[in-house]
Amino acid sequence: MNNRKEGQSGRPGFARSRGPLSKSRLSAAVLEAVRKEAQAFFRASRGSHGWDHTERVYELCHRIGRKEGADLDTLRLAALLHDIGRAQEDRSNGKICHAERGAIMARGILKKQGVDEARTAAVVRAIETHRFRGRFVPDTLEGKILFDADKLDSIGAVGIGRAFLFAGEVGAMLHDPKIKVRDTKPYTKEDTAYREFLVKLTRIKVRMFTPEGKRIARERYDYMAGFFRRLNRETAGIL
Repeated sequence: MNNRKEGQSGRPGFARSRGPLSKSRLSAAVLEAVRKEAQAFFRASRGSHGWDHTERVYELCHRIGRKEGADLDTLRLAALLHDIGRAQEDRSNGKICHAERGAIMARGILKKQGVDEARTAAVVRAIETHRFRGRFVPDTLEGKILFDADKLDSIGAVGIGRAFLFAGEVGAMLHDPKIKVRDTKPYTKEDTAYREFLVKLTRIKVRMFTPEGKRIARERYDYMAGFFRRLNRETAGIL
């Protein structure tokens, strides 16, 4: 578990608690304009983090947000923009944090589209804190929901597919059941789907923030864990 206290960001300019959200309704025209701007960043994206991932996160944010009583307009914007910095992280082989870079980029887009400052601050904060390996912890309801939705798309059946897709993108081998995580590095031929499962995906169900996120994560994790147990047995010739 991450033992950092919620709200420790060390950066000025971002809301540290839920605070007063915008009372204005987001127009369909603004939402569509933001969607088009966001989608443009994915024209040459890797398949594991393509626009289809953003669409799934968008739907999960709706599902969880309705259950948890969140501001859905803030969630819509945050979901659409949460990965717009991903290409920069990929090109840097992980040296650039896509969450932090994406938060800066999102602020510019929202200002351009005339989104008010209260909602902009809430969206930017949610994006900045959504990364699993990031420096910041979600400290708003909308940020916690975005975090949960994004991580849920990394486990279950879709998570298995994405893990192998990413491994192929970095040139990793199919499987190494004897892998020693401490002796391997991300973004290399050692970064197999199973390594991602051991390093990150096994921890997701205990990192969920919302009750609905936790419920979905339990079922998805069980499915994924069962798959890798079977894969180990098949590659060993047991099955």
